Amino acid sequence: MTAPDRTVTAVPGANLRDLVRASRITAVSVGGVLAVLLVVSIAVAVTIGPASIRVDEVWRSIASHLGIGASPLTPLRDGIVWQLRLPRILTAAAVGAGLALSGAVMQALTRNALADPYLLGLSSGASLGAVAVVLLGAGLLLPVAAFGGAMAALVATLALARAAGALTPARTVLAGVAVSSLAGAITSLVIFWTATGDSYREILGWLLGSLASARWEAVAITVGAIAIIGIPLMLVARILDAFAFGDTSAAALGVPVDAVRWVLLGATALLTGAMVSVSGSIGFVGLVLPHAVRLLTGPGHRRLLPLSALAGAIFLVWADTAARDLFAPRELPVGVVTAILGAPVFALLLIRRRGRT
Repeated sequence: MTAPDRTVTAVPGANLRDLVRASRITAVSVGGVLAVLLVVSIAVAVTIGPASIRVDEVWRSIASHLGIGASPLTPLRDGIVWQLRLPRILTAAAVGAGLALSGAVMQALTRNALADPYLLGLSSGASLGAVAVVLLGAGLLLPVAAFGGAMAALVATLALARAAGALTPARTVLAGVAVSSLAGAITSLVIFWTATGDSYREILGWLLGSLASARWEAVAITVGAIAIIGIPLMLVARILDAFAFGDTSAAALGVPVDAVRWVLLGATALLTGAMVSVSGSIGFVGLVLPHAVRLLTGPGHRRLLPLSALAGAIFLVWADTAARDLFAPRELPVGVVTAILGAPVFALLLIRRRGRT
């Protein structure tokens, strides 16, 4: 007589639940590591510069200004930490987070792996607004003009796409290319015709991306934009997952496709415009970081969006630190550093994805 078969039949769905649970634990772990790295990066980056500052001095300065401790730092050293380095580094972190988040959302909405936050002509529109006020001698209005230019480019792009028919990803991208080309041509003409001397250097620095002038006002703008726009964008991850299967599938899942796309494109543009208004055009952050994070988390936006924001913040903190200190006393535009670092990384990501759709 043969022994009875005691093979246990797997409960349907058990393995799937285990995988989901494991992915959540992994995402939380990665998020925790990135959050710690961000805090450490900010603290260490503040210490780097011509004047040597210790990490404990950074914390004492911060505690003093928050009213939770007396700072023994001299006024000069306290000013270096609180007035110069800390607001710039916090702005870099916020801009990196905002651009990476915007890039991930834009790639989902357009189903375009090459989409970045500037796809709808926002960078060119912001550049045109910034150049105009610099040449008019109203440099103090540069953030306002840059934001206004970005929003004008968005309106023009969406209006052109809508005039051509339904607001599809392909039409939106093509309209953005057209508006970007036009705004870029006008900007180049204005610079060629009128810019001289110091104004030319200021314009060039802004066009290449720079955080040299970032102060606490810039921190308020960028952090406020992430709180008001960025966090709500992270809460629509399930809707972005639906867009990954196409408009028809999203509509079948109950998503009002056109209305949602208009709202999310507008919100992403507002977030990008706020970032660009204080930093200029910084490339590759919104393009490369979401792809890099997908290698760790997969395509699910519930994990992708917050982790992309954290990774973008860390990346730009160190890119800006390199920009201001590698060739001191001269300073590179941070957009040059992000391009030098981002282009090879993006090439490697493309090679890793060869053979995939």
